[in-house]
Amino acid sequence: MERDRLNTSDFFYDLPSELIAQTPTAERAASRLLVYNRNTRSITDGVFSDILSYLHAGDVLVRNTTRVIPARLLGTREDTGGHMEFLLLRRQQGDRWECLARPARRARPGQEYSVGDALRIRVLEDTDAEGGKLVEMLYDGIFEEVLDRVGQTPLPPYITERLDDPERYQTVYARERGSAAAPTAGLHFTDALLDRLRLKGVQIVDVLLHVGLGTFRPVSAARVEDHHMHAEYCEVTAVAARAINAARAAGGRIVAVGTTSVRTLESAATPDGIVHPFAGQTSIFITPGYAFRAVDALITNFHLPESTLLMLVSAFAGREEMLRAYRHAVARRYRFFSFGDAMLIE
Repeated sequence: MERDRLNTSDFFYDLPSELIAQTPTAERAASRLLVYNRNTRSITDGVFSDILSYLHAGDVLVRNTTRVIPARLLGTREDTGGHMEFLLLRRQQGDRWECLARPARRARPGQEYSVGDALRIRVLEDTDAEGGKLVEMLYDGIFEEVLDRVGQTPLPPYITERLDDPERYQTVYARERGSAAAPTAGLHFTDALLDRLRLKGVQIVDVLLHVGLGTFRPVSAARVEDHHMHAEYCEVTAVAARAINAARAAGGRIVAVGTTSVRTLESAATPDGIVHPFAGQTSIFITPGYAFRAVDALITNFHLPESTLLMLVSAFAGREEMLRAYRHAVARRYRFFSFGDAMLIE
């Protein structure tokens, strides 16, 4: 079924609210793992540390090393005392940022909001009709230090419980600051597990995609083809591209950690399957009917109904088969979304 014949409602499934994980597991690799085999259409239940049994010498594990910034800012309007929440999405030139504001209709160009005593946010213009704003940051000193002091971890709205350790919303390999949300498939890995994979002969390659509006904005269009993906910055270095291409030429599999790694690789690959160095914006929208170029297996979490992420995994494994796997996960009481359990699609 091609994108132009798909409705957003084709990606709906029933999820009991109690299966939405509110907190991470005590140990990262202790989360559960559902393994779906595309050749046999089999479903196997296990735990995430079982991933060692499914990755082999010669495979390449591709991970996204972005780091979540404290992108949630709670501002107070200086003249009226009104409150506004800003979610930083992408830095533009200088101290200008693309962001989401809530309640958006109250944030008008020219208004200023104070965040603590170290930062002021000036609204410059609307960027879309769904709360997007261009703002300017006014502060003294180094912005990253100011942001660390006054910003909060931008947990998704379906997580209502307090996160005691903000590092649990970061991967253990997070380095480059810039994301408004975590690449959550990577949250299950530990340093020890990664070391064991290396000892087994699995090569680990890093790419970068700063998670922004393109990844997590809900689909409001009734037809899939009418959804607009916002651009996000991604990067594949020449070293990473060479390692991926060499492994594939030698018969190894490219195993992407998360949908952000998939979108980065597919943005950098040509139809012949060769991955090229790339640095820039991507708005790639992967839906059923897409011909994958550079990914052979995928580690991912369980995604929201009717989301672009569920559409991507459905493109990789088939929509009906993914919905069947999701029904299995619901019946087996898997934990869903950012702090939930994982799936390997091979």
